[in-house]
Amino acid sequence: MGMKAKVALGAVVGIVVIGAVSANAGGDGKGGGAKGSDKGSSASAEHTSGGKKDSDGAQAAEEKKAAFGGDGEYRVGSDVQPGTYRTTGNTDDLCYWERAKDASGELDSMLANDNVSGTSYVTVKPTDKLFKSRGCADWEAVDPKAKGTPGSSMDGDGGMYKVGTDIAPGTYRSTGNADDSCYWERTKDADHGLDSIIANNNVTGTAVVTVSPSDAYFKTNGCGDWKKA
Repeated sequence: MGMKAKVALGAVVGIVVIGAVSANAGGDGKGGGAKGSDKGSSASAEHTSGGKKDSDGAQAAEEKKAAFGGDGEYRVGSDVQPGTYRTTGNTDDLCYWERAKDASGELDSMLANDNVSGTSYVTVKPTDKLFKSRGCADWEAVDPKAKGTPGSSMDGDGGMYKVGTDIAPGTYRSTGNADDSCYWERTKDADHGLDSIIANNNVTGTAVVTVSPSDAYFKTNGCGDWKKA
């Protein structure tokens, strides 16, 4: 499920995943959030498919197609179809989304959630009942067969990048990080569950991470810009 504070705990096998769940996930648009550091999770308003807007990569091949608006509660299967969606151009963690198993509005109905600054990918499952979005830019459907020219650099606050489409696999380095404000995460999907995380960390100083070709996405928040080594 979605997490608010990102807290490095040095979990088993070096995976840092635990945080505190917001008790008011649907309240002010700031509840919930992702796993890991003290910052909100993922994304940058200047994210492009090749990474940073002036990065080496080109835009991904898929065209933007608005699937549904960034404000509303949508019934899965009727208002919105299962699939993976992306929102871009969000700022200051004002975008909030939530996957829910029912429309009760209670805390235990929440399957996953996040506060987004910039870009985020989310997979809505056929078993989900409701998808909530507030303060977000319009959501576009992501074509799983779309190809892009992946970049070799990333905006360090750029959020969620699709590996092989937005960024190339490889080892990346980020400098100038302070006070554990840099958070990165490798994930196997866009479900945003604890079991989605392959590895993550909060970093002070220089960060080095290898993004595997088998990774689905890479998240970065509050970090210095990443460059492929």
